[in-house]
Amino acid sequence: MADKAVTIRTRKFMTNRVLPRKQFIIDVLHSGRANVSKAELKEKLSRMYEVKDPNAIFMFKFRTHFGGGKSTGFGLIYDSYRLIRVIYPFVQSY
Repeated sequence: MADKAVTIRTRKFMTNRVLPRKQFIIDVLHSGRANVSKAELKEKLSRMYEVKDPNAIFMFKFRTHFGGGKSTGFGLIYDSYRLIRVIYPFVQSY
């Protein structure tokens, strides 16, 4: 499945210093594929934003557009996974 090209674009990127994270909307262009796994997206985002721990990346509310080829969702990159556990003790993995 990973042989087809996937393009990731982020928009409405902002740094939230109150909750130590970066938040954005992810647009995934995946022509020729039904969709892209979150694990693959985490890997690409961690390389894109130079995140050391991929567990500090959360993505949710993905929606595949009619006709396929494009998905949109929300993404959060926390400064560290340890801070997530301090701020949200009962965080569920998205």
